[in-house]
Parts: sequence; structure tokens; C-alpha cells
Amino acid sequence: MEMAKIGPGVAGGNNRQTLTDADNEGRHLFKRWCDEAGLAMGVDRMGTMFARREGTDPDALPVYVGSHLDTQPTGGKFDGVLGVLSGLEVVRTLNDLGIRTKHPIVVTNWTNEEGARFAPAMLASGVFAGAHTLDYAYARQDGEGKSFGDELERIGWVGDEEVGARKMHAYFEYHIEQGPILEAEDKQIGVVTHCQGLWWLEFTLTGKEAHTGSTPMTMRVNAGLAMARILEMVQKVAMENQPGAVGGVGQMRFSPNSRNVLPGQVVFTVDIRSPDQAKLDAMRTRIEAEAARIAAELGVGCAVDPVGHFDPITFDPVLVGRVRAAAEKLGLSNMNIISGAGHDACWAAKVAPATMVMCPCVDGLSHNEAEDISREWAAAGADVLFHAVVETAEIIE
Repeated sequence: MEMAKIGPGVAGGNNRQTLTDADNEGRHLFKRWCDEAGLAMGVDRMGTMFARREGTDPDALPVYVGSHLDTQPTGGKFDGVLGVLSGLEVVRTLNDLGIRTKHPIVVTNWTNEEGARFAPAMLASGVFAGAHTLDYAYARQDGEGKSFGDELERIGWVGDEEVGARKMHAYFEYHIEQGPILEAEDKQIGVVTHCQGLWWLEFTLTGKEAHTGSTPMTMRVNAGLAMARILEMVQKVAMENQPGAVGGVGQMRFSPNSRNVLPGQVVFTVDIRSPDQAKLDAMRTRIEAEAARIAAELGVGCAVDPVGHFDPITFDPVLVGRVRAAAEKLGLSNMNIISGAGHDACWAAKVAPATMVMCPCVDGLSHNEAEDISREWAAAGADVLFHAVVETAEIIE
């Protein structure tokens, strides 16, 4: 709740988008809390923050635990933040109890997980895993044409560590479900076994600007109509690939965006996801082919840019087992679950054993200022996180 005071939204949530002044303020608060817990802070060239609690073995690789502090423009208080601050709470609890671990523990705040301001999402963890280059990341631009690299420098969080140079013994991420399954099944803990893969396909449709009142229907080159038909087609493709597939559009821009002018250009992003690699790739191929056909029939230009992608992830079975065992030991109801959203854990899993813990959220609502969880849900997941992390980091008796 203290973090939520920074970058308040207009309806009770948060607008703390990455590399804004609010993000900077949130980072400083997190750093102060880490300093108070006796952690040593490192920052890489993507601005990702790594707060380290030393282990007893100087040669043992660290156990990483974290998530992100940036939010959507109309984001909630818990998406990402719960995972970062629960990681800090793991360390505080160890400090309170005087427990030492063989492996160091590193609490992590990844930069630009959301991708709301700079696409793609999970940008810093993607560079860390080698999926993107640093130059590519620095060149990403927001809607105002400001670059990621310039904004990172502006707020003062360009670190000196090479991105991806750190080696991990394991990675844990605790997150709200962002969906309705756990609440509907009355389960306290989601044991995350897989994460859906995704494609973000940015379409640019080029038509002809013309007066909506005086241009005959048969003489229009209507990019808006092409967009509408493509949206309906995306829905059809997703429904025909049930179960285990989703597709939709959450962002679009009309130009010139005037009431009485047919758009000369429409830009929108199709978001498709599935835990099945073959299904995901087949959906992409079909959507691109049918979009090109739809546009051609209307005389509209059509270009596609894949601005975000990761393959479906299977999380480490040993770590998954530790999460499940911790829930059972604590007497918490639990179930296996596949994450419908992308997370930094997806990229971390490319370079180290990784897994996630999830707790329910009210009505499955997320990426919304009304996002909410209960104290009991939050505590249960944090307890599971603690036990799984500490077992992996190995207590020194």
C-alpha cells in the first residue's frame, strides 16, 4: 500500500509506467527498503535492480526471486508489485529469525515487464536471456517518440552491469493469477507448471483518407473496415482452436482519428496465446494470411510486424514440486495452473531452473484499477514462496 501511493491512478489503482518519474520514485522507495534490510544493490544496463543477501558459500550461485514494479496506465496495486515485495519479505523474515542460507538470495525488480510504454513486454528479462540485444531495447520508442535508452538515462537508472552476466541457481516469481480460475475453484495457491507462448502482431493498414459523408460507399478504400473484419477473423481463429488458445486486440490507433474522415491508416496489435507451440504458430500463419486477403479485397495495404514473442514455457519440475510441497506442508489448498499471461519468469526459464507461485485475485481482474486480493491470499502465497525459496537456498544449521 505504501508503494501504491506512488503513481496513483484515477480510479484507485496505479499508473506507474516504466521509466517515468513515478517509476523512478518507486525504485528509490524499494532501494531504501532493501538498504534497511541490509541488501547490496546492483543495477544492470537495462536498469534492472538486484538486491542481494549474502549466503555462507561464496561460490554458490544465488537464488533469485522477484517480479516488476512498473504498471499498466490503468493498472492495479498488486500485479508485479506483490512478487517484488514478497521477495523482500522473504529476506526480512530470514533476518528476523537469524537464518543463514548457503546460497545468496537476490530480490529482483525487472525493468519494463508490462510493455505498456515500450513494446515488447518483459523487455529487460528478454535482453537478460539473450532474446533481444541491448541496442534493440534502447531503440524502443513510446507513443511520443521517446526512446527507452534516453528515458532510462533521464531517470538515472542506467547501471554498469552487463545484462545477462549474472548466473542463477534458480528463479522464483510470485504473482496474482490475473484470471478467475483459482477463485472459481476455491484454491489458495496456484502451482504454475507452464506459461502460454504468445505472438504480438502489429498490423498497419493503409487506406485513403476521405470524407465520410461525400465519398460513395463503392469508392472507398476503408482501412477501418479492413480492421473490423480482421478483428472478427481473429476471434473466429481463436474459437476454432479451443481449448487452449486465446486471441484479441487491445490497442488500436486511427489516423487522422476524426469523426468525419475515413482513416488513412489504422495500426493495431493482435495478441494470440497458447501453451501449445504448434497451435500458436498455426494461428499466427492463418491470421496473417487471412488478414492479407481481407485487406486485398478492400484495396487496403497491409503490413505486419511481430513486435513481441516467446515460446510456451515448461517450468522446472523440481522447483514446481517444491512449491507444491510447501503448499501441502502449510495445509493450503492448491492446484496446477498454466499462466495465461507472460512474466519475467518465462525468460528467466531460458537461462536457469524457474517456476512461479500464484494467488487468486478478485473476479480474476487484472490490468484494471479495480484489481484486488485479500490479505489472506497474499500471505498464503508469500508463505509458500518463503518455504520454496529457503529450501532451494539451503538453510545452514
